[in-house]
Amino acid sequence: MSNMNDREKAFENKYAHDQETKFKIVARRNKLLGQWAGALLGKADIDAYAKEVVASDFDEPGEEDVVRKVTADFAAGGISHSAEDIRNKMMELLPVATDQIDKG
Repeated sequence: MSNMNDREKAFENKYAHDQETKFKIVARRNKLLGQWAGALLGKADIDAYAKEVVASDFDEPGEEDVVRKVTADFAAGGISHSAEDIRNKMMELLPVATDQIDKG
């Protein structure tokens, strides 16, 4: 019985670790997206803008809140990138973020 409890506990720990890693990767991807978008928008403080983009992901589940924020900021700033362009950039940045998190 103890062996089964140990296996269950190990599985729960791995799941928690995997979820934490996934959260960190998505947050890093959003930061990288914010830095990219902030540079295109000519933001004076790119890191502050990147933090806004990361924070926008907490509005609702999924990544559409991030896409909406950057799309709206691009429209206000006269930058012609569509929501699809932003989603593509997010996909491009995901392996970069994964690599950065994996390397610590």
